[in-house]
Amino acid sequence: MKYAIGVDIGTSGTKTVLFDEKGTVIASATVEYPMYQPKNGYAEQDPADWYNAAVSTMKTVMEKSGVDKNDVCGIGLSGQMHGLVMLDEKNNVIRKSIIWCDQRTAKEVDEMNEKLGREKLIQITANPALTGWTAAKILWVKNNEPENYAKCRHILLPKDYIRFMLTGVYATEVSDASGMQLLDVPNRCWSKEVCDTLGIDMSMLAKVYESCEITGYITKEIADITGLKEGTPVVGGAGDNAAAAVGTGVVEDGKAFTTIGTSGVVFAHTSKVSIDPKGRVHTCCAAVPGCWHIMGVTQGAGLSLKWFRDNFCSAEKDTAKLMGVDEYYLMDKEAETVPIGADRLLYLPYLMGERTPHLDPDARGMFFGLSAMHTKKHMLRAVMEGVAYSLRDCVEICREMDINVSDMMACGGGGSSPLWRQMLADLYACPVKTASSKEGPALGVAILAFVGAGVYKSVPEACKAIVGVDKVQQPISENVPVYEKYFRLYDEIYPAVKENCAKLAEL
Repeated sequence: MKYAIGVDIGTSGTKTVLFDEKGTVIASATVEYPMYQPKNGYAEQDPADWYNAAVSTMKTVMEKSGVDKNDVCGIGLSGQMHGLVMLDEKNNVIRKSIIWCDQRTAKEVDEMNEKLGREKLIQITANPALTGWTAAKILWVKNNEPENYAKCRHILLPKDYIRFMLTGVYATEVSDASGMQLLDVPNRCWSKEVCDTLGIDMSMLAKVYESCEITGYITKEIADITGLKEGTPVVGGAGDNAAAAVGTGVVEDGKAFTTIGTSGVVFAHTSKVSIDPKGRVHTCCAAVPGCWHIMGVTQGAGLSLKWFRDNFCSAEKDTAKLMGVDEYYLMDKEAETVPIGADRLLYLPYLMGERTPHLDPDARGMFFGLSAMHTKKHMLRAVMEGVAYSLRDCVEICREMDINVSDMMACGGGGSSPLWRQMLADLYACPVKTASSKEGPALGVAILAFVGAGVYKSVPEACKAIVGVDKVQQPISENVPVYEKYFRLYDEIYPAVKENCAKLAEL
């Protein structure tokens, strides 16, 4: 039996899972770490936290599993996308990583549009200039921290920094590189035109691989720390959402998934390049060679529920501890007692600005329709529904682009909530399934490692052998028109207050 390790470097923590070649979990370990917000709209993390979490969890899974290190055929890396890691000539990290949800780069987005033009950017990078993506972050450091930019010799994404620390190789792969806004997405290579126009030295960028290609090998130093074999191959891996697609079997046309993690995503696979000329959804290279995916993103999905839990649900936390259950389980049960529409209370989940469909860093969250009759339970239900409405926004655009999203999987922490899955099924008017494995991105990159190691011939072949379906949530026919009315009203609210959000940002 061969084994592979999937390492998922997330925003709240790193999770490492050891799988056998059938996709069975043999051992897993997670280490959490902080996010720093020095100013409103800023978000940073320390790459040392990712590294320490990655090596400690890899060591833990090897120790817990008792698997012979010679039977581990490969390692796959997944991670949060868009983060900027800058290394100096001695490979030291220059500054904390500016991560995906940071919104400080509005001026740099204007600069990109001025220098390249919105249409040219969409044509080459398949996306408009975006505040959360890496190119704008590089320009921000160049404009605001010239001394740091002058020291920079290598630019890496979060998971690719871990790859460097494991293998000594500067490498990335097509799915994560697509989110830097420096990649020629249709041709799957760095764009000289974009880099030259923005004044970014291409020599600082890592070599680009396909996701299932071997990029490097575990060094002796890392082997000694983790208990892995020196020379164990590390494949390209994938950005978190592209990895989750593989882990849920979304690797063929007609398949899609919704994830509710810190951010929320609707992701659809396509074997041809399909670009939204309005730039409302993102087109990126898929983890399947020669394929692409369409991705709509809402920034504050699970983040909205976590924010509500942390600030308003201390009683649920205490009760959950006494009962020996998860606090989110109790919150689900409370929300279930409130009718659809939360008695005319709507929530907009724009706590960190918004991507799809507004592309507005000044967007902010709000409760709409709050009255004296509403309780905490109403607000809780409204938060969950608001996230579901924002994900429906993403589905609407995919359907407008003639992309089939009728075979829908659900994953991420929020995907484990039956109530949230039912909301999605009712709003999408199609069944919402869960995969038999809950490991999503970690399983996805382990599958890529199995393909890279030759255990399976292709990514679709591996997914057919490994990925199964667990639960299926059918839409409830009488709920569909009720949600539709609330969704249409939800869709009218932000455009009505967009100018006011911009004014608020100026105060």
